[in-house]
Amino acid sequence: AIFFTEDEFQHLQQSFMEKYYLEFDDSEENKLSYTPIFNEYIEILEKHLEHQLVEQIPGFNMDVFTHSLKQHKDEISGDILDMLLTFTDFMAFKEMFIDYRAEKEGRGLDLSTGLVVKSLNSASASTLTSSMASQSN
Repeated sequence: AIFFTEDEFQHLQQSFMEKYYLEFDDSEENKLSYTPIFNEYIEILEKHLEHQLVEQIPGFNMDVFTHSLKQHKDEISGDILDMLLTFTDFMAFKEMFIDYRAEKEGRGLDLSTGLVVKSLNSASASTLTSSMASQSN
C-alpha cells in the first residue's frame, strides 16, 4: 500500500508553509514572489513523493502519475486529492497558504456552528431577498 499522509511528508509540507505563509495574502493579484516559492515547493515535496513511489513501484513516472491523477480525480479521497493537486495547480497551492495563514492568525472559518452569510449592507440584502422571492413564485 502507498501512503501519502505519512508523518514525514506532512512535516515537510508544514515546515514549508511555516517558512513562507506570511508572503501570501488573499488578494486577486498574484505576487511575483509566489512563483519561486511554488517552484521550490514542487521541487521539495514532489521529489520526496516521487522518491517514495519509485521505491514502491518499479518504472514509476511522475508526469504519467499527475496526468492520471487529473483523469481520475473523482475517484480519489478529497484530502489526498487536495494535497496532490497542490503540486500541479497553482491556485490550489495559493489557497493552501491563504488557509494556513488565516488559521495561524485565528481567522480560520469555524464551520462547527453552521455557516451564516451576512450582508455588508442591508440594501443588497433586501434586493437579494426580493429577487430570490420573485424567482420562487
